[in-house]
Amino acid sequence: MTSSAPLSSTASGPTVSSDPSDRRRWFALAIVMTAAFMDLVDVTIVNIAIPSIQEDTGASFSSIQWITAGYALAFAAGLITGGRLGDIYGRKRLFLIGIGGFTLASALCGFAVNPEMLVASRILQGGTAALMVPQVLSIVHATFPAHERGKVFGLFGAIVGLGAVSGPLLGALLTEWNIAGLEWRPIFLINLPVGIAGLLLGRKFITESKAPKALRLDLIGVVLVTLGMLMLIYPLTRGRELGWPVWGYVSMGGSLLVFLALVVFERSKARKDGSPLVELSLFRVKSFAAGIAVQLTFGIGLGIFFLVWTLYMQMGLGWSALRAGTTGVPFSIAVSFAAGISVQKLVPRFGRKVLQAGAALMVAGLLIYIWESDRYGMGITSWQMILPLVVMGTGMGLIVAPLTDMVLSEVPKEHSGSASGLINTVQQMGNALGLGLVAVVFFGSIDDRLAPPQVGPAFAEAFQHSLWWVAGVLAVIFLVMFALPARPQRQAEGGGEETDDAGAGAGADAGAGAAGASGSDVAKEPALTS
Repeated sequence: MTSSAPLSSTASGPTVSSDPSDRRRWFALAIVMTAAFMDLVDVTIVNIAIPSIQEDTGASFSSIQWITAGYALAFAAGLITGGRLGDIYGRKRLFLIGIGGFTLASALCGFAVNPEMLVASRILQGGTAALMVPQVLSIVHATFPAHERGKVFGLFGAIVGLGAVSGPLLGALLTEWNIAGLEWRPIFLINLPVGIAGLLLGRKFITESKAPKALRLDLIGVVLVTLGMLMLIYPLTRGRELGWPVWGYVSMGGSLLVFLALVVFERSKARKDGSPLVELSLFRVKSFAAGIAVQLTFGIGLGIFFLVWTLYMQMGLGWSALRAGTTGVPFSIAVSFAAGISVQKLVPRFGRKVLQAGAALMVAGLLIYIWESDRYGMGITSWQMILPLVVMGTGMGLIVAPLTDMVLSEVPKEHSGSASGLINTVQQMGNALGLGLVAVVFFGSIDDRLAPPQVGPAFAEAFQHSLWWVAGVLAVIFLVMFALPARPQRQAEGGGEETDDAGAGAGADAGAGAAGASGSDVAKEPALTS
């Protein structure tokens, strides 16, 4: 292939250029990296702007939860299907559809006239992100030869880390500047020029590729997963406002029956055509089953912490969005630093103990935060928060970077794609569930009728109450980690490319953990489609 020829691929698999003079692949890389960056930043921007959105639109607390949880739920429900659609119909095609839909949804969010429209638009954003994000590293995998992927995935990890740090700051600045009197709306509208440019340039520079043996879609499985999660999360978010009606308990109980129906259906589909949404045989691998439990509970803990943290700083302490955003910078830096040394130096030597040390450090950081919040009350400063945030960030970095590799280490190679997709989806579902639980662990401890002077202390007390819950979740994670392998084991076959993808996943997780975002696992997606 000459430098002037486009990268080519066929239905039987991609053909990549090894010619170092072929620059088209680097343009394609810049486009998909920008899309991944846009997705991650969008989530972190929303977290920091939620109090401003609530004040401007009059959104209820349940609407606030759904602005974040709706995105996470739609993203989780569509991830595996988005990857398979790319396999079947072409990754470039699905990427362009996804980025186009994401841009449109961003415009709808920015011009939302009421909280209901904003929630619906955020759900659309999550669904279109689920089409776009799985294609990102699949396109990289299909475009770059194996010897270049290590450098590319390293660059990707740096971009994700940058997104984790810059997202809250960018969101804070856009909210504080109140551009053209639009208040919080520019946090969404900023996606429009980026998305349109990505759409136009993507058509020109990205080359189409498909998987040689694509699995069939399992739309019934997607419907059952989504229905089960909705039946569980919706009553959690609305129950407090409605006085915990009977139908809420019926719905949450009924969700268990839906998940049972999902298991029965997936077994049947596996026997019928071998392409279930969830490969249930994976749960016979003890380390994988334990890893899924860790991912789910970790997602729940993060979903609770990052939302209540934002509400505490801005609505409780009365801080500006900019002050809240800059306060979180030491946390993001600690996550990125710890993630790097965890993968490169600590896990190869100490194995599983590194992840457990991370969980213990996170608990320690939470306990310090609880003590400081109680000790200093409404007079607490950003400087005083640095210690607990750095301790927590260090602990998170030790966990998020090597966790996926550890969970997948004993999974048979032929199921690595399904396993990776399931890990990613479960973490996002845990995040959505954690956001739903905020109604119970945070708002549930706040009196409905508070005089203005009582609001700050009530939010501070609710924040401390929520952190005890998160600490309990992390204690459970510490114990479940004993079921993980003592050290990650590489499968003998196909080691090179497996390692590349795992390394990418580690980088993405590190940045995503710092952001606490629902778009957190962009780099784990290639396994869905390779």
